[in-house]
This record gives sequence, C-alpha cells and structure tokens, in this order.
Amino acid sequence: MPPNPRADQIMKTRKQKTPVSKRGPHGAKKSDAPRRPAVSRGRAAPAARPKKRARQDGSLTLTPECTVAEAEALKSELACRLDEPGPVTLDVSALQRIDTAGLQLLAAFVRDRRTAGRAVQWHGRAAALDAAADRLGLQDMLELPREADR
Repeated sequence: MPPNPRADQIMKTRKQKTPVSKRGPHGAKKSDAPRRPAVSRGRAAPAARPKKRARQDGSLTLTPECTVAEAEALKSELACRLDEPGPVTLDVSALQRIDTAGLQLLAAFVRDRRTAGRAVQWHGRAAALDAAADRLGLQDMLELPREADR
C-alpha cells in the first residue's frame, strides 16, 4: 500500500531538531577524521521483531512491544490506514508493553480518525495498554472499551 501523503501533515507528533554540526579540534569536522572500523563488543545482534500484520480489511495487529524503538514503523502502519473508509480495527491482544511514544501515536491516530468521521475499533485485551492509558488519562480519548464491553 503506498504511503499516505497527508500522513506526515496530520500525524505530526513533534518537530524534528535540525542536526548540529560537531567540530573537532582546530575547526575540522569530526567526519574529516579517519574512521576506525566497528568493533563488536560481544553483544549478539538484536533478534528480529515480529512485524505488524496488516490485513486487507484495514485492521492492524500490534506487536508485543509498542515503544519508542518501534515508533517509526507503527506511525507508518497507522498512516496507511488513516484514510480507510470503513472502521479500522486495532488488535492489541499480543501487546505486552507500551510506552508514551506508542500511546501518543495511537492517540493521534484515534483523534485524526474521529475528526474525519471514521471509526476505530479495538480487538483483544492488553493489560499494559489499559494501565498506561489509565495512568495518563487517555482511556476515554483512545475510546478504549471498558471491561464490560470487551
């Protein structure tokens, strides 16, 4: 599915900082210095994270972790579904950990869908999502179903 051109305009979460040029001694750029080869510090490469599973009906299954490390991938997945004409279902049954960055993206997505008059539905239950949304006062804004509704 091609990326949504409006997504970056709609789901802006924070202004990106302009990179600052670092200079070494005598005004030379650090990038002018000879580079040393990368050395392994004995750590294994991180295991590949399971991808979000997109379905053709506009639904999205979230990965077990929705943190700042996965924020860019989550943002692009949500942006693809922003203009879906029908309801978008977010399956959170596998979600085990979510941080403020993940909640911020979900909140912006729900807000933008609501503004456009489009629905977001929740499938499954995630104690981590419920606890984080309660802690930040986002339960109603995210339109999360209460315990009796699930």
